[in-house]
Amino acid sequence: MAAIQLCKPAPDDAEELLAFELGNRRYFERSVASRGDAYYTIEAVRRVIAEAECASRNDLSHQFLLKVDGDIVGRVNLTAVTRSNFNKASLGYRIGEHFSGRGYATQAVGLVLQEAFGKLNLWRLEATARADNLGSVRVLERSGFTVYGRAENCMCLDGVWRDLLYFERRSRPQPYLAAHNQELAENSIKPPTGNLN
Repeated sequence: MAAIQLCKPAPDDAEELLAFELGNRRYFERSVASRGDAYYTIEAVRRVIAEAECASRNDLSHQFLLKVDGDIVGRVNLTAVTRSNFNKASLGYRIGEHFSGRGYATQAVGLVLQEAFGKLNLWRLEATARADNLGSVRVLERSGFTVYGRAENCMCLDGVWRDLLYFERRSRPQPYLAAHNQELAENSIKPPTGNLN
């Protein structure tokens, strides 16, 4: 399998990104809500790239293109970055139809985990997947995410109500738990075995 590169979108990517989105529109819309016709123009894609650059500079979200040999094969995003008290973000990703089943999603999530828990110094990532989207569920589980909730019949796609699974993964070590457990150890109190909320 060819190595994937995690690249921040740049103005020079606009035409290739538009072609990627147009080529995968029907495929993606089987899994997520449509972005509408207005998204699929060169002007809109250039605007989206500019907005992504601004959001990254302001630490609101961090978007990446996934490239193999210079060609876009997918996208991965860290959105809803919340620093105060939580230090978390939401993970989302999509792989083009002709590139699915090659392990790119797992590889991409692994790369973005390094970015999130390294350079961005996030403590926790959240992700959501449809319960019937077994491929996405497997990618998250293989990447160390665990389910912490389920919402039943909460998403209507193609006229069918579907369940959503809520996943999380924490950084290692967990700064707030490490300090808390150190304090407990100093006071000779056994730390809790479950997650602290």
